[in-house]
Amino acid sequence: MKLKITHTTTYAFNSEVFLEPHYLRFRPRQTAYVDINEFSISIVPEPSGHKIIQDEENNVVDFCWFDGVTSNLSITVESILETKPFNPFDFILEPQSYNQIPFEYDESKKKLLFPYLDGLPIAQELIDYGTAIIEKAEFNTIHFLTQLTNQLHKDFTVEYREDGAPFLPEHTFEIKRGSCRDLSWMLINLLRQQGIAARFVSGYYYFDMIVPAFELHAWVDVFLPGIGWLGLDPSHGILTGNTHFPIATSSHYENTMPVSGGIRGSASSKLITELQIEKI
Repeated sequence: MKLKITHTTTYAFNSEVFLEPHYLRFRPRQTAYVDINEFSISIVPEPSGHKIIQDEENNVVDFCWFDGVTSNLSITVESILETKPFNPFDFILEPQSYNQIPFEYDESKKKLLFPYLDGLPIAQELIDYGTAIIEKAEFNTIHFLTQLTNQLHKDFTVEYREDGAPFLPEHTFEIKRGSCRDLSWMLINLLRQQGIAARFVSGYYYFDMIVPAFELHAWVDVFLPGIGWLGLDPSHGILTGNTHFPIATSSHYENTMPVSGGIRGSASSKLITELQIEKI
């Protein structure tokens, strides 16, 4: 399957501002099951400097700086992706000790995975929620991860919220609803409490709809030896497959924001986004 993704992000300011340097995260990642055939980015106003860099967690980022003042910032990206057949369950865990929870990463992995194991304190009720599913899964790692992801989908209502930081995990758990990033941030911190390395993922998710209405999506990756990073989508209750297209991953959601940068000026701004994904 071949897809065309067109994503436009516009900040409209009510007076002119000077744009500080900006980090833009819009480039889909090449994976074993998705080829990036084409990518283009258009930025208005045109930057005076533009460099493609890798950040601390190996995300590919467009770093831009500007001259002069402007009343808007608009970024339009177009990507052509081609998917390959993919079975998310085609794996084994090695060493086999990782098949049972609790497990512990070896010392070398602990050092590399430390940012993805460092979780927030969470409410006992949320811990108990996870523990009950571990017991139901008979302490089997993959059964636990799949059942937990599916149970979150059943127990929580997914809401669209265009901007704002994710809620604290205990708040999302208490109100039983939230955006994809709220559910993902809660799941990450629950998994870290169980000693499982987890990271935040920002990207696109495609599925057939009668009336297409796509948005930037968030999900979770966990690290398991023998598999590497395995994707869990609590909003849909599934393991990620070849219709999930990651853009940025990080131990903290702040480092996956599509646009990061400041302004000089006293203007307020309005965010306008448009995302289209179509088969070609």
